[in-house]
Amino acid sequence: MEHWSIEDYNNYKNTNNFKKTKYKANKTSIDGHTFDSQKEADYYIELKLKLQAKEIKGFCLQPTFILAPGLKYKADFVVFNSDNSYEVIDVKGFKTKEYIAKKKVFEDKYNLKIKEIE
Repeated sequence: MEHWSIEDYNNYKNTNNFKKTKYKANKTSIDGHTFDSQKEADYYIELKLKLQAKEIKGFCLQPTFILAPGLKYKADFVVFNSDNSYEVIDVKGFKTKEYIAKKKVFEDKYNLKIKEIE
């Protein structure tokens, strides 16, 4: 796994072109992963640094949860904490009606809260 310093990441961010999405977010690719926004990519870098510093045990990208037949929710991250707990993370710049509805179904079905990073 490749690790970047904050300086390396900022250099990367400042020298690459980013494609705008529907909500004016910058699609960004890092380590072969494409993120829907610069904010989500920044959080990924933060998680990599926390992992390197052994502040967390690990994380996974864009896990998919089945809410009902034909209905899925894709979180941005699941973070595995050092105390063996975990958090479902969604990095949000804009909350769509679809997201709000899926969040409610997810939280009811799995009895877990989604931690929103705004």
